[in-house]
Order: sequence, then C-alpha cells, then structure tokens
Amino acid sequence: MAIDTKERTFEEEIEYCLSSIGKKSEKYAKGNPIDFDRKMAMDKKAVIAFVKDTQPDKWNVLCKRHGTDVEEGFIKRLNDELNNRGMIDVLRHGITDLGVEVRLAFFKPGSGMNKSATALYEKNVLQITRQVKYSEANENSIDSVIFLNGLPIIIIELKNPLTGQTYRDAIAQYQNDRNPREALLTFKKRALVHFAVDTEEVWMTTKLQRLDTVFIPFNRGFNNGAGNPAVRGDYRTSYLWKKILQKDSLLDILHRFVQLKKDENTGKEKLIFPRYHQLDAVRYLISQVYENGCGGNYLIQHSAGSGKSNSIAWLAHHLENLHDANDEVVFHSIIVITDRKVLDKQLQRDIFNMEHKAGVVMRVDKNARQLTTALEKGERIIICTLQKFPFVDVQKVATAGKRFAIIVDEAHSSQSGKASEQLKEVLADISEQGEGAVEKKLHAFAMEESKIEAEEQDTDEELADEIKAEMAAHGQQKNLSFFAFTATPKQKTLEIFGRKGANGKPEPCHVYSMKQAIEEGFIFDVLENYTTYKTYFQLGKKISDDPLYGKGQANKALGKYMSLHPHNLAQKTEIIIEHFRSQVKNRIGGRAKAMLVTGSRLHAVRYYFEFLKYIKKMGYTDLGVLVAFSGTVKDNVTGEIKEYTEENINNIPESQLPEKFESAEYQLLLVAEKYQTGFDQPLLHTMYVDKKLSGVKAVQTLSRINRTCPGKIDTFVLDFVNTREEIEKAFQDYYVSTTVAETTDPNVIYDIKNVLDSFMLYTDKEIDAFARVFFKERKKQGNIDLGKLNSFVDPVVDRYKALDDKQDKLDFKSSLTKFIRLYAFLTHIISLGDENLHKFYAFAKCLLRKLPKDGGEHVPNLDSDVSLQYYRVQKAYEGSIKLDDEEGVLNNKTSGTGLPLEDEKDKLSEIIKTLNERLGTNFTEMDKVLEQLVQDMSSNQEMILRSKNTLDLFKIIYDENIMDVVLGRMTKNQEFCEKYLEDEEFRKEVDKILLPLVHERLSKI
Repeated sequence: MAIDTKERTFEEEIEYCLSSIGKKSEKYAKGNPIDFDRKMAMDKKAVIAFVKDTQPDKWNVLCKRHGTDVEEGFIKRLNDELNNRGMIDVLRHGITDLGVEVRLAFFKPGSGMNKSATALYEKNVLQITRQVKYSEANENSIDSVIFLNGLPIIIIELKNPLTGQTYRDAIAQYQNDRNPREALLTFKKRALVHFAVDTEEVWMTTKLQRLDTVFIPFNRGFNNGAGNPAVRGDYRTSYLWKKILQKDSLLDILHRFVQLKKDENTGKEKLIFPRYHQLDAVRYLISQVYENGCGGNYLIQHSAGSGKSNSIAWLAHHLENLHDANDEVVFHSIIVITDRKVLDKQLQRDIFNMEHKAGVVMRVDKNARQLTTALEKGERIIICTLQKFPFVDVQKVATAGKRFAIIVDEAHSSQSGKASEQLKEVLADISEQGEGAVEKKLHAFAMEESKIEAEEQDTDEELADEIKAEMAAHGQQKNLSFFAFTATPKQKTLEIFGRKGANGKPEPCHVYSMKQAIEEGFIFDVLENYTTYKTYFQLGKKISDDPLYGKGQANKALGKYMSLHPHNLAQKTEIIIEHFRSQVKNRIGGRAKAMLVTGSRLHAVRYYFEFLKYIKKMGYTDLGVLVAFSGTVKDNVTGEIKEYTEENINNIPESQLPEKFESAEYQLLLVAEKYQTGFDQPLLHTMYVDKKLSGVKAVQTLSRINRTCPGKIDTFVLDFVNTREEIEKAFQDYYVSTTVAETTDPNVIYDIKNVLDSFMLYTDKEIDAFARVFFKERKKQGNIDLGKLNSFVDPVVDRYKALDDKQDKLDFKSSLTKFIRLYAFLTHIISLGDENLHKFYAFAKCLLRKLPKDGGEHVPNLDSDVSLQYYRVQKAYEGSIKLDDEEGVLNNKTSGTGLPLEDEKDKLSEIIKTLNERLGTNFTEMDKVLEQLVQDMSSNQEMILRSKNTLDLFKIIYDENIMDVVLGRMTKNQEFCEKYLEDEEFRKEVDKILLPLVHERLSKI
C-alpha cells in the first residue's frame, strides 16, 4: 500500500490534533477559509460571536450607540485600533468603541479564586483554518492560520521532506511570494509570528521583509546542538502543535511573553516571540517552584546569544504572578541582582506592556536607603546591585513569614562573598528558630557593621544565643529561592546553585549550550579562525654580580621585562596594525573593529603610544585608537615619571567610550581588564591577545567578538601568548554543559584551621574575649568599642610581625585568607553549626585586615640587570580549534590547606639560563646572525642618513646593501648566508624581521 506523503496530509494531521484531541475546552475550532475577510484580515463572524458571548451587556450598549450598522461600525473601529496599536496590545488591553470598553481576549488570572475571570478565560476560542486565501491581488493561500477569537495570530507554512521540500522552501516562499503589505502579513498589526515547518525543524520570524526576512530556529535542540530529537511514533516537530500551540500554552505566550520593543536610537520596532529554550526554561522553573515551593536553588547555564535579558524579564513576571495550589502567592518580592541598566529599563517596560501597571518594578539605583525602603514596603519586583545589601538597615526589614525570589544576572564567584552572605542575612526568615531569634538576627547583623557599643560582659549562654542567631542564615533558607543565570559557571557557582545529578555532582537545571547557540547562528564560533604566535627570545645578564632570587618571582620579573621591552611591543604593534589593515578593516562593510587585550594597565598605555608612533610613521590616516583601563598609571619609560588616565589619553569622558568606539572615527580598542567581560559591541570582529588567559576568563574575554550583526560573517583571533591547547581546554569546559570533578569537602575548613593553630599566634582566650564584644547584643545606640576589639587583635599582629621566617608569614597569611573565603563559601551550601568556628571566622576577618600589607615577597625589578640579546616572533598555529561534544568538568576544587609552595632560590644567571632553554629552544646559530647583520649595517653612514626617512623609503637603500652585507658574512656564517641567497621564502622572512629592526636601530644613531 502506498504511503500518502502529501503536504495536505501533514496539514490534516496538525488540524486533527488541535481540533479533536483533549478536553473540550482545550480543542480548537475548525475554521472555514470562506469566512476570512481579506481586506480586514480577520474572521469577522468569529470576532462578533466572541464579543456577544463574553460581553453581552456591552454589545447591547454598542447596538444602541451604533444602530443597525453595529457590526460594521465595531469591526471598523477594531480594524483602526489594530492598525494604530498593533495586535498584541489590542489582545491584552482591548479597545474602546463609542465609550464602551470591549475585550478581545481574556487571559488566565494568577489565582484560581477569581471564578468569573476563569470562566471568561475558558470562553476564548482558538481556531485553525487551512488554505486561507489572504490577498486582494491574487489567489495565493497560506497552509494554516491560527485565530484567537477571530483575530489572526499565527501563520504556518508546512513542508514535507518526503515530497522533496523542507522548511527552507517554506522560508523561500515567505521571502518571494508573501507580500508584507498584505493586511494579514503586516508587521505587528495582524499575525504576530510566521512559522516555517517541516517534519524535522521549525523556524520563525515576526517580520516579513521579502528577501531581507530573517528566520530563526524554534527547535528543542539535539545532541547539545541544533535541531530536534527523534520522537517515538511521531514527528520530530510534533512539540509545536502538541505543546506550544495548546490553549493554555499559547494564551500564556500572548499574555506574558510576546513583546513589542522600540530601539531608543533608531526608533525601529521589534516584535519578540520567545525562542524555544527561553519558553522551556521559564516554564520549567515555574513548574519546579509550583511543585516544590520556596527554598530551592536553580542554576541556568545559558550561552551568550541566548537572550538572557528577555528570559530574566519573563521569569520575574511569571514569579510575581505565581500562586501555589492553595492560591497563596508564592513570593512576596522578586529581587533581580544585576549591574545592567538596560535590564532595568526592559523589565519596567515589559511589565507595563503586559499589565498596564506602572510601579510594579522598583529600580534601586541610588543607595542602600532606597533598597531598605523597597524591602520595607514589600515592592513586588526590585532591581538592584549585590553591593547595596551590606548597608541595608535590617531593623526596618521584617522578614517573618516573607518569601523572596532572587534572580542573579550573570552568577559568578562573588555570590560566595561577603555581600551575598549579607543578602541572606537581610532576607532570611529565622522566625521559627525560637523566641527572640529575629531580634537577635538584627542585633548580630548590626554588630557586623560595627554599629553597637559594648556593655557589661555577657554570660557564655547569652553569647552562644547571639552566635546562633547569626548562624541561622547559613545554608539554604526555606524562604529564599535563587535563580542564577550564567554562561560560564565556576566551581563555587555550581556548588551553591547547582542541583545534584545522577552521579551526585552539581549540575545546571537547564542548559542552552554554546554549541547550540553557535549551530543556530546566534553567536559566532570564535575558535573557527584562530592563529597563535610564539615569541622566541634570549636574555643575557648585564651585571657582574650574580644575586640570588626566588625562581618564581624572578621569572615573573623577567617575563615583565620581556613583555614591556620596546622591541617586543614594536614588533607586535606592526603585526597587529598591518593585519588589521589588510585583513580586518574592510569587513562588515568597512565598519569592522578590533580589540587588543593587554597584560596590564602599563602594557595598555605603552601599546597605545607605540600604536600612535607606528601609525604616524607609516602615514596611515584611517585608524583611530582608544585605550581603556581604570585608575592612574605611572610610567617612567623616558626617564621622567608621567601619570596617565584613560580620560586624559583619549580626551573623552570615560562614560562616552563605548559610544565613541562604535562610531566610524575609531577602529582599535586597547584594554587592560576593562571591557573584557560584559561589553557588547557586535562590530568587534577581531581580537588580538597579548595576555595569559585561562578557564572562564579566556571564554569571557574571547566571547567579546562572538556577537552577530548584519554583514558580519566570521571572526578572527590572533594570540601572542596562549597556545591552541590552552584555549581548547578553557572552551571545552563550557561548550556543552559544566559540572565539577570533585565537590568541596567541608572538613577542609578544619584542616586549614589546624594549620593556622600550629603557628601559635593566638589563644582561645583572646578569641573568646573578642567574640564577647563583637557579638554583643545592642541595647543602646552607639558603636562597638573598637579599642577593645583592637586590644584583642593587636597582640596577635605583633606575634606575626615577630616571626623570623618570611615564608612563615606568607604561609600564615595565605592560609588565613583561604580560611575566610572557604568558610564564607561553605555557609552558602551547609550549616556547620560550629559556634567556635564561627567565632574564629569573625576574629580571622578582623585579623587579616590588620596584618601588614607587605608580608609577601615583591617581584624584583631586573630591568637594569638583564638585556635582550635575541628575539623572534613567528606563527605557531593557524586554523580552527575544534571542541568535543562532551560535558566540561572543572577540576579547580576548593580544597587544600592553602599553604603556598616555598619559592626556591637560585642565581640570576641560572634563572636566565633556564628561561632561555624553555622559551628559546628553537634558536639556532642563524638567529645570532640577525644581530650581527644589524651591527654590520650600523657602520654604513648612508644607511644611517636614510634611516631618518619612512620605512618605505629606507627599504630602497636596504635592498641595495643587504646582499653585500650577507656576502660579507659568508665565511663566518656559511649555512645562514647560503640559505638567504638561495631560498626566496627564507629571504622574505628574514627581510620582514630585519628591515624594521635595522631601520629603528639606525634611526636612533
């Protein structure tokens, strides 16, 4: 028997599923294409029937005011409102006709207590109509149109691969045969989304623009990438009609997801329909909270390009309206932790568009007093930064019986720090932990901020009560739910917010992978075009002495000397600028930009002046350079100490740099830390890297160039420092999803404490005395007696200073730092219930602040002790770095005692020798010839004279003399000279290095 593979069969199956399966109230009506009015682009009969059924009293009033032409008059008014305001606004807020407010749809109320609103919601009519002839100019038809109460909201073009056509043919049909000027297809005024569907994939767009129409995937994802998984006994795309288009789902999308947004700069409007993973993530999180209630932690690992801002806005709105099975509100306030102003504005606008409610979103952008007021009033959605929580007046914030949802935008390790610790202390509800516990929590928190005065000595029992009150906020809190979004979770982030997987290791609860984002075209694969360079050099000792240095510190010093050497900067500057001009400048329609990531603020400053010097020397007029770094940089490269700031170098205000860089005036941005994360500039095409990168830092930094924009088809990375293997390892951890190799063992905190105890710098008596003051309950207005606190800490500081061995000082201070960080981290995931350990934690924080800052060994300055003898930078790798489709495993577990390894001492000559062997292994005798050739030409007076000209003019005299110079070296360097004379490629490479070197050296004579 032949299989019917016709497209019409596919249509019929979808129609049957929507109209015949499920509860009666959930079934679609079958529409008749004859009832579609092409001019008004709606099913007028269905519209009128809905209004009469749901609002009969209002329809009667309209009949009186319109008279006999009530239907025609009402439809005309509806048509005008749709054309003026758009479909989504009309569906959400209705229209007013002759003073009568009429709703065109009813959405599900947040609480089931509102029976009348629920009854009206049930009366919404979803309708599917096949083969709709929509055009007034021809008889073209659309496969399927979905209507809500007679108004068209979704258009579907279907293709069946078994007939030789796919969703791509449907997209071509939209682009070539669908006129966006037709009423049904007009942007925002009628159909909200257009689907191109086959049995394998679903794609969508919200705006038809003929050949400029951009479709994006609406797929579930398959094997951590693009596409859809196979479905037993069904189509891969059956989720579209069996889940997404079901009544409750579709009306929820129309009510709380679809957004019309306007670009503040261009004024252009954009209609946002949620992508599948956004919809799936928000609904998954809501279902988990509904099922499990408040108190859970959720880690959402969504790649760059996932539309995280929209996901957060939709989640906040859903959580704000969420009620449990008893119709009780789940959360009293939703707190969004972010530093992004764009998200503030977006949330406010989105909530208003959905509910027409102003004031639902409270933006805390001034001070902690503003946050205190927002919490005191119980504002529904609060947006603020994490750093304001340590300064909240907790006495004004009542948390008893209150539940909070905390959404963390870009969760990272700061979530284990002091500000996050105090966020929990502010919001945790400890009212069930005994009479007076809330008051004790308030006093303990206030004392942490040094705001109480010491009174008479407390009993040990009272002191224990105070400590217990503060420790009550440790571990997970029943009244706090955290929703943490990040593309690159660190070990601590996973342990704090992740859920236990089948193997017992923490993992994200929802993933939209980097792999899927790349395959779906939302970001570029920054590893696709990756070039690494390797620098070979040899150093020599200039001084007669041979002093001893710590190997680690000396190597850092030698590395700094090498990286800041003028010759190194000059060579790399030439490579960068020439590469940009020849390979990058004309990309993206001539608008392409590049970023140089430098190793320090001093590097950024010196690179900036080296760039200007080279640009001037070459006479280039088409390159604008900006530099970004924080604070003030002092440099004495010319023998005179000069101070530089970002603003006085660029001559523009710091706040204007992103805007200026976007203009056509600037092409290159040199950065030191700043703009390596969170900087979103789609025109960034290329990144030059002269800084060691690893782990999450490498991913975050290189991801600055992964944004898409019209005309951008690829990216490029040129890396002077990191190897292909190092970058591959960093990205592999975050390519699919991320977990940890080993979770933190809480007992490590006791191991570190034992190490600290072994130094015998403090006594239990001193710690107990400190605690009695520090944790004392406030009974009068005033401050802690800081003199008393210091009296307990100062003797310990004196004993520390008296340590003879510098390594002991380093070991103690390092272990103390690790203890404080680890204890703060552990309090987020468990409650140890150890009062003595908590007392020591308070003591340790105070002690660390008072220990001398110069306890460690400084990196020596070896600039005058060494010299650069040989130098070469050459390409090491060029190509694509491919990643495996496997879960990333972080191995940087929080363990160990914190003791640093002692820096073994060695003579400077031996350190230089080892460094040269490690970094100069490819040097041969031929490399030494380069320096000899420079010396030979340094005695040529004509070349010295001509070196004052530009490099292009100097090349003439160089070409005239180089052969004679090489021949003059033939007897001493025969192998090199013969290769130079006979091998053209080798000769070009030598000239490329030698020409600018000679030009620069001679120009200074």
